[in-house]
Amino acid sequence: MNKQGSVMIYAIMVGILVILLALYLAPSVSQFTQTAMNSTDGDTYGLDCDNSSISNYDKATCVVVDLNLFYFIGALILIGGGFFITKIIFS
Repeated sequence: MNKQGSVMIYAIMVGILVILLALYLAPSVSQFTQTAMNSTDGDTYGLDCDNSSISNYDKATCVVVDLNLFYFIGALILIGGGFFITKIIFS
């Protein structure tokens, strides 16, 4: 096997690893998001996003925290897919 073929296999393995890492971290990031958006309970501080009388700043923070899962996991999947695409196009 020449060097270009072994580099392609390596890039595919790294791409699969990044995508699997994204899928593995999804439940943890989702749990973090839910904890942050819930109301304060004991030692756990939350944003209380279900409350309609919170300030506009807190509402904006709730939206950003809610999008956290999508952006984090989406970015990892795009990076993993980037390894595939670059090796297919530039090989």
